[in-house]
Amino acid sequence: MTDTGQPSTAIARAQDSTALACQRMGDGYPLVLLAGQANNHHWWDRVRADFHATHSTITFDMRGTGGSGKPQGPYSTKQFADDVVAVLDHLSIERADVYGTSMGGRVAQWVAARHPARVRRLVLGCTSPGGPHAVERDASVRRALAQADPEAARRALTDLMYTPAWLADHPGPYTTLGDPDMPAHARHGHLVASNGHDAWDALQGITAPTLLLHGDQDRLTPPDNLPLLAARIPRTTSHVFPGARHAYFEECRAEASALVSAFLDEGP
Repeated sequence: MTDTGQPSTAIARAQDSTALACQRMGDGYPLVLLAGQANNHHWWDRVRADFHATHSTITFDMRGTGGSGKPQGPYSTKQFADDVVAVLDHLSIERADVYGTSMGGRVAQWVAARHPARVRRLVLGCTSPGGPHAVERDASVRRALAQADPEAARRALTDLMYTPAWLADHPGPYTTLGDPDMPAHARHGHLVASNGHDAWDALQGITAPTLLLHGDQDRLTPPDNLPLLAARIPRTTSHVFPGARHAYFEECRAEASALVSAFLDEGP
């Protein structure tokens, strides 16, 4: 498959027959890119081409988002991980590299822990193990995101994702602030899934070499979660981006994409 600037699209089917819209672009070894909570595949629009020198990129709209089905739920990160495997099966991909950020990183943990034969190399960005061992965002962040005024909540989220200096030079639009077309039940389902994530006991079973990435100014998922993951996953390398917030992969794009590419190129 050649990189024409537009991904090819397909519809996979989950175990419960929910439609899963998936997108593939580029040539080379498959790299699955997993987006954050309540976001569709456009989360990766700014950076996915950075990997096409060596990889084809596969994204998909998690259930509840984009072109995928939007069942009532309940949703969970384990279920999202099973959906990833359904997409790989539909695309006849036996093994892939997996890069998940934010809630996508939680989903990636389950993919690697429950389906180790399907994951060659794993990248976890701005994420946490979940559960009682995780370092949670503080109450002021939760209040800011829960404001009744949607525009105020969106401004708060934008500030959590990017520094003011980066925003001044990159006026948008931004594709990491949520899928605007999600129905309310699906948005709530994603929130419940992310909040209910707890992979602590499973992390030691991850066999894939793993790269951990985080911004040191991330208040959405505090960077103290990175050493927790590093202590639980057997084969890890870590990097922290000074001054970066949650969307380090965009704000520190040149460095972050180069680090990920170099790590993936060390395979198998």
